[in-house]
Amino acid sequence: MGRPLQKLSRGGAIAALAVLLLVMAWSAFATGAGPGADDARVSIESVEAPGDLQLHRDILERVIAGGDYYVVAADEQRQDNSPAKPFVTVPLPTLTWISAQFSETLLVIAAYVLMIITIIAWISALAPSTSLLERAAAGFLLFFAGISQLGEAATLLPELPAGLLLTLALGIYRPQRWWPSLVVAALALAISELALPFILLWAVFALLQSRRTEAGAVLAVIVVFLVAFYFHAAAISAQQLPTDPQSQGLGGMQGPQFVLSAISRLTPLAQFSGMVAGPIILLALLGWIGLGGRLGLFATCYFIGFGLVMALFARTGSDYWVMMILPACAAGLALAPRAIGDLVRNAAAVQKQRHS
Repeated sequence: MGRPLQKLSRGGAIAALAVLLLVMAWSAFATGAGPGADDARVSIESVEAPGDLQLHRDILERVIAGGDYYVVAADEQRQDNSPAKPFVTVPLPTLTWISAQFSETLLVIAAYVLMIITIIAWISALAPSTSLLERAAAGFLLFFAGISQLGEAATLLPELPAGLLLTLALGIYRPQRWWPSLVVAALALAISELALPFILLWAVFALLQSRRTEAGAVLAVIVVFLVAFYFHAAAISAQQLPTDPQSQGLGGMQGPQFVLSAISRLTPLAQFSGMVAGPIILLALLGWIGLGGRLGLFATCYFIGFGLVMALFARTGSDYWVMMILPACAAGLALAPRAIGDLVRNAAAVQKQRHS
């Protein structure tokens, strides 16, 4: 497929550069002006319910003591006055069950090992089309954006390990050997239902490319998940009381600035001003757009698509959703210089020919 920005006409390249400058200027204002955007001390530990870590700790402790997850989760959310309705307000039990079987130290070590494997996988995935410097920078950025996934929170908040697993799944995908990637993505889906957009997009790609065996396997994962999710919903509903607090539902309509602010707040970009963080995030997206190939196109569609879902449906306190596109999204910043170079060269190429 090649690098798509290299194929733009001079007019298209100039228009793309103009749009890029306008969007970056908007992002500097929007991210810098967002609630809490200038608080450099914001971290994953400060995310509000249902991502409240203390609530997850309390549930985990009672499950370790022998409690049934669904009984415990409903009771703890009721005591915490957290929404217990509808059923989607209660996370899937997978991460809690895993965390109950192993020590926190072992799970944190496992997170570090998974991060190292992910970085190695991405260096390999980018090798055919990038320079050594770009691959080294991408590896650093993956670690930079994934730091929050390496601590205690990764054993409590499902979106942290799920996002890391999706990053690994994206990095190890090969057309001739796709099943290891699907196994990893399926594990992410078992941990958090927010991984479903990734799997659905994969199904679309496989169907459009007439990869029937691959498409069938992806669709089978979706069907198995939906069946399991039905039983999850039934188990939660069985524990609900008429007096339980109810969520305000979806449709938060927070806008794209909420996505940018969430990435800024929940990564080390929190150490920078929002006016700096916003443009940096958009440059990372530009890097993915400019990469091309199946990897670049899939990553671009997933990041933009999930960002749109989050902009439309996430509510205040749902910052943690953004972990589903991290740390993969950040690696695109290493590819941004080549994307900008492609645009600048195309914008100037025809004019140089006319003057020659």
